[in-house]
Amino acid sequence: MTHSPDRRADVADLRALLNQLVELRIDAEQRAGIRLEHFKADFPHGRFSLSAANLAHYLALRQQDLRPLQERLAQAGLSSLGRGEAHALDNLDRIIELLCRVARAAPPTFVRTTAVTLSAGTRLLEQHADHLFGPAQAERSVRIMVTLPGGAAEDYALVASLLTHGMDCARINCAYDDQSVWARIIGNIRRAEHKTGRRCRILMDLAGQKIRTGPIQAGPPIRHLKVERDICGAVTRPAAVRLAADPDAAEALDNAAGVSTSQFGIPAKFHARLAPGDRLHFTDTRDKRRYLNITERTPDGRLLAQCWQSAYLAAHTTLTWQRRGKGQHYRSRGRFPLAAFRGDTVEIRLFRGDPLLLTPDRSPGRPALCGSDGGILQPARVGCSHGGIVTTLQPKQSVWIDDGKLGATVESVSPDGALLRVTNAGPQGVVIRADKGLNFPETELTLPPLTAKDRTDLDFICRHSDMVGFSFVQRREDMEQLMEQLARRDAARLPIIAKIETAKAVRNLPEIILGAMGRATLGIMIARGDLAVELGSVRLAEIQEEILWLCEAAHIPVIWATQVLETMAKRGTRSRPELTDAAMGVRAECVMLNKGPYILDALRVLNNILSRMEAHQHKKISRLRALHW
Repeated sequence: MTHSPDRRADVADLRALLNQLVELRIDAEQRAGIRLEHFKADFPHGRFSLSAANLAHYLALRQQDLRPLQERLAQAGLSSLGRGEAHALDNLDRIIELLCRVARAAPPTFVRTTAVTLSAGTRLLEQHADHLFGPAQAERSVRIMVTLPGGAAEDYALVASLLTHGMDCARINCAYDDQSVWARIIGNIRRAEHKTGRRCRILMDLAGQKIRTGPIQAGPPIRHLKVERDICGAVTRPAAVRLAADPDAAEALDNAAGVSTSQFGIPAKFHARLAPGDRLHFTDTRDKRRYLNITERTPDGRLLAQCWQSAYLAAHTTLTWQRRGKGQHYRSRGRFPLAAFRGDTVEIRLFRGDPLLLTPDRSPGRPALCGSDGGILQPARVGCSHGGIVTTLQPKQSVWIDDGKLGATVESVSPDGALLRVTNAGPQGVVIRADKGLNFPETELTLPPLTAKDRTDLDFICRHSDMVGFSFVQRREDMEQLMEQLARRDAARLPIIAKIETAKAVRNLPEIILGAMGRATLGIMIARGDLAVELGSVRLAEIQEEILWLCEAAHIPVIWATQVLETMAKRGTRSRPELTDAAMGVRAECVMLNKGPYILDALRVLNNILSRMEAHQHKKISRLRALHW
């Protein structure tokens, strides 16, 4: 049987394509073997898991630019290698086998190794996700993790509502609160599990070496009690006040509904005698007569009060206790001073071009000192929690503050600190606050991966948590230190969530995974907030995709984290870009919501989005359900 010249040319092209694929496969096997050799000690008896081998094969394949080959495969009507993460070598073998049949070529003679099939790769990833996050819900395979606020320790109703409306996992950030608060949060979670019949896995994040701004100088001890008014000026919500029998109780609080409450301390003997219906008369700093109306005594003994007119309340202000007598007239029952309290911090607002001195100590930050002509005599200053970093900075290196809200460049370094020049700030400027993150993307940081606090917190985590989150992990050796600490506490089997937050962690991700996956159950969190600062927002869009691919190749579950529906969780309003971003989270195994006053609303919306997207998308694969047009 003879074939036309065109047919013979097509066969020749297919055979050339076949030869290229065979060479690619042989090269991938060799490169993968070399890479895996460095990790033999990290696997029991030196036997690599199928997932480790698949990751090594995938990395080997991706060391070449496959785009020209992809185009040729697509033109031939074959798989373009673009969806083979979970079964890298098997995907290649199937294309080679198909080409051999079409081109009527003899099968290649290379030695075939056991490769993960498509179904096996999918099953392995699902099993690992089940192990970490628990079984998926019927309507969606992607789990939802919610970061719980410290207030969840006292708010069982919030925890139960979150569990009822779709929370699969709860996250506790050990950078905040203490073990007594964490224990009460966990108690509420377990109670809600029993009540709802739904299991909720708990992730506890180690605080890690979070580099933060130091304290800010306090202003005068005056608290502004603000009322809310409608467009006509009528008061719609009074200022909320809480009174405690503790002289050190003064603070500003926000409850789950976003209502701001001011808390003050008063003498215990008066606190015990006050009752709902009483009022406290005082004169504020403007000589305005004002009243605090006692409305409730809470189960924990605190008094709730309301002020229906704006007031400026100073420490040691004299309060006159009044109670209704016969004839409904108020009569004085005693006088006492308000306890001392610290004033709110002063505002340090910086604009583009402003100088800022980053100091190596934790002395209180303060605004710039200006002369009568408006010129800056002394720049604004703020401390750094890790002073040793400041002295290692070099001119022209960048510094980012508060999750990238403010960017600056180092101009000079002296014993007093690093003088920065603000390069990025909004048109309204940026307010520098205490305890906000500092990022140094171009500076090599040499900090130990675990702090003394982390090691103390691990004792609690190993007893109470289902997973431990490893913050600011950067290299394979960091993972080894954590696994050693877990083994010392007889918790070697506790799953680890490695949080990828720095450029260095991204570079070392293959080593981090291969060095740990043979000894621990592993998950990866894409901490997109810190990564956006470290890499830049544009680069992050690319890198988060690559992390998803890499983890799928290793059959490692991924948590899509940071700023998911953040505007809704914090302000209660929807943002179209954030809705689209949340939909992209369907390609991960878990999506994380951060805390906020409107977290329940955000949870409902995310649950709806992920359930709908389940029918359209699985990892990189678009699912073609019937369209109703």
